[in-house]
Amino acid sequence: MEVMETQEQIHEAAHGHGGEHGEHGASGGHEGGSKKYVAILISILACLLALIETGVNSSQTSQIAHNIEASDLWAFYQAKTIRKTTMETAAELMEASKPINLSPEQEAVWKKRISDWRTTAQRYESEPEKGEGRKELRERAINAQKIRDKASAAHHMFEYGAAALQIAIVMASASVVTNMLLLVWGAGFLGVLGIAFGLLGWLAPTLIHL
Repeated sequence: MEVMETQEQIHEAAHGHGGEHGEHGASGGHEGGSKKYVAILISILACLLALIETGVNSSQTSQIAHNIEASDLWAFYQAKTIRKTTMETAAELMEASKPINLSPEQEAVWKKRISDWRTTAQRYESEPEKGEGRKELRERAINAQKIRDKASAAHHMFEYGAAALQIAIVMASASVVTNMLLLVWGAGFLGVLGIAFGLLGWLAPTLIHL
């Protein structure tokens, strides 16, 4: 919708005041040339806006996806913590409550059960082959949070860039009607600012905090 509106503004900038050429002669031709340059400026700003809008959408999608991933990983981490604690507690209780007079066979079974529970508790703590131990889950969750935070920062940068370009397009369009050179310069400045925010969003979204 924004791109279509911008195309209409470009059309008006190039053709909206064609009747003035006959009335003002040479000065009208000069104004017509200036308006063509403004129309080109609006076209460039519209293209840049379309690119930054894709950044807005992609960064928002990444932010939501990795936020969900981090939440799921932390929930899995908590579940592993509960299971590990349960196994360790059971092993300690069984070891503390071991009867004194046990046959060698019973002693072996008792020790095996305690060993199995402790082995399971150790597996809950770290399971590199599957990446589902507490240690691995914590690392994965923190990594997902970092990606989420980076995507969030990028989203803000892209939004600032898109806003700057939208205002620049409005100012450039207004300059066609008012013939104010200051508006053209203002549009150019905001266009550069929008590009800067867009580059920050793609290359270094966490460089500055606004």
